[in-house]
Amino acid sequence: MKTNNYQGALQNPLQSGFNAKSTAADVIKGIDLTGKIAIVTGGHTGIGLETTKTLANAGATVIVAARDIAKAQKNLDGIANVELEALDFMNPDSIDWFAAKFLSSGRPLHLLINNAGIMWVPLRRDERGYESQLVTNYLGQFQLTAKLFPALKKANGARVINVSSFGHQMAPFNFDDPNFLHREYHTLQGYGQSKTACNLFALELDNRAKDFNVRAYSLHPGSVLGTDLGRDEPIELFKQIGTHDQDGNLKPEVAALLKNVPQGAATTVWCAVSPLLNNIGGVYCEDADIARLDLGEVEHKFDDPSTVFGVQPYSVDQDNAKRLWDLSERLLGMSFDVI
Repeated sequence: MKTNNYQGALQNPLQSGFNAKSTAADVIKGIDLTGKIAIVTGGHTGIGLETTKTLANAGATVIVAARDIAKAQKNLDGIANVELEALDFMNPDSIDWFAAKFLSSGRPLHLLINNAGIMWVPLRRDERGYESQLVTNYLGQFQLTAKLFPALKKANGARVINVSSFGHQMAPFNFDDPNFLHREYHTLQGYGQSKTACNLFALELDNRAKDFNVRAYSLHPGSVLGTDLGRDEPIELFKQIGTHDQDGNLKPEVAALLKNVPQGAATTVWCAVSPLLNNIGGVYCEDADIARLDLGEVEHKFDDPSTVFGVQPYSVDQDNAKRLWDLSERLLGMSFDVI
């Protein structure tokens, strides 16, 4: 019996009973999270907000980590069981401060949902010269998870969920030049490699942490209508991938196929609470089930979300996962020793 997901050994759907139309409320039905502590980065907008609401309504205490506190206060108003804290993944000190404050509370951490992300932005760098999509979508979550690991271990039954994307199919991880210092910047490649990194991190974290009863997952939420994730994207990109017409309008036939926000949050919540995953981890999920390995037999078209599925072998590769872990420690100037 396979005990890890290296090379996609466990990428087999479980026939969970859910599908692309299932909502976050559907997948959490009957599950009581009273007494559980969750952290949701970016849990104040889009599918992150829906995730926060769903977990809080099930009884969990949810700490929302947000960069825009004013916006978060407005969006979270009236939701019970929620705490709000400042966190900016582009500032490594902010990550350390956030983690230290949580650890000082002495509480266990049952769910860490690395949801915050950016997509298809112009070339931007942090103070270290690191590319912004790599920092926000991956390096920040690696640092945060490492700093919070004592609390995850303390829960004696924790899950780490990395909200990734089918966008990982746009690019493998470029180990030679991850920060576009010596190659032309292409935003889709930057996004793709950052999401590939999310998958590889979940794969390796699960293998290292499962002995401490900490499991990890990555996921594609689906093609979702109604989030502000694409606010910085040039409309030409949407035209290029076929989702928008020449006037820049979303094609009605594409809109009809997209998920709404409650459906977009379903896989995140399923990874967080499903008993079907009690003894399995390191897998990439979609449509509230484990995704299958993409062996190149399907033509993926962004204007047809029904073809947008599967996980690339390079993003569940053992050597890539271990190499990325080592590189991440070097880039961040820290060690993540799972002990």
